[in-house]
Amino acid sequence: MAEERSGPAGGGGGALNAAGAIAPQLYGLLRERIVRAELKPGEPISETEIARAYSVSRQPVREAFIKLGEAGLVQIRPQRGTYISPISVARVMEARFVREAIEADVARNAAAKATQEAVEGLRQQIARQKRVAETDVHAFMKLDELFHRTLAQVAGVPFAWRVVEDVKAQMDRVRYLSAEEVHLRLLVSQHEAIVDAVAAAGEAEAEAVMRTHLREILRSLPIIAAAHPALFGPGT
Repeated sequence: MAEERSGPAGGGGGALNAAGAIAPQLYGLLRERIVRAELKPGEPISETEIARAYSVSRQPVREAFIKLGEAGLVQIRPQRGTYISPISVARVMEARFVREAIEADVARNAAAKATQEAVEGLRQQIARQKRVAETDVHAFMKLDELFHRTLAQVAGVPFAWRVVEDVKAQMDRVRYLSAEEVHLRLLVSQHEAIVDAVAAAGEAEAEAVMRTHLREILRSLPIIAAAHPALFGPGT
């Protein structure tokens, strides 16, 4: 069994697999903590402290911080330190635009290519989503990611999901905050409608339902920004 290095206790730190590349793992763990608002805008985050907490050198931490900066999740200020970035409404809107442009075509292609086995697999995922929608936001978000990644695989364009993942970090922060405001059962029902369209080979319908699904954030974003002003940047 590969050695694991534990992260900070009590903060969703997770563990690192010493057999794998460290920097991408650190990026993933820190990204999740920022997205879940465990690390809040304005908080300092130290290379030295993260390196010590995970028992690694500062180099992979520095690499992870650079990638977090590229995703708009941290602000690296030379000679001053690194701080968690506020949520940028502008970047949320850009990410939503890119995501819809890609995933609308993913849904259309999935409807054209899905096998019965693929449809059954998607329906099983929906059943799992229903079981956790009322009780476990974090589990639901993981299943939501799996659902959209699987659709890209069914459509024969798995790389499309990797592109979406790279741009949607700010959008994910709002998705977690909106989990209390947006009933997760609504998202499950939209997922069901997507799968129904895919199963019926309804390419136009699958695309339309996906667009509706990804535009849900347009309704919830102003509400979330008003409810959590400290988490959003000024003038965003």
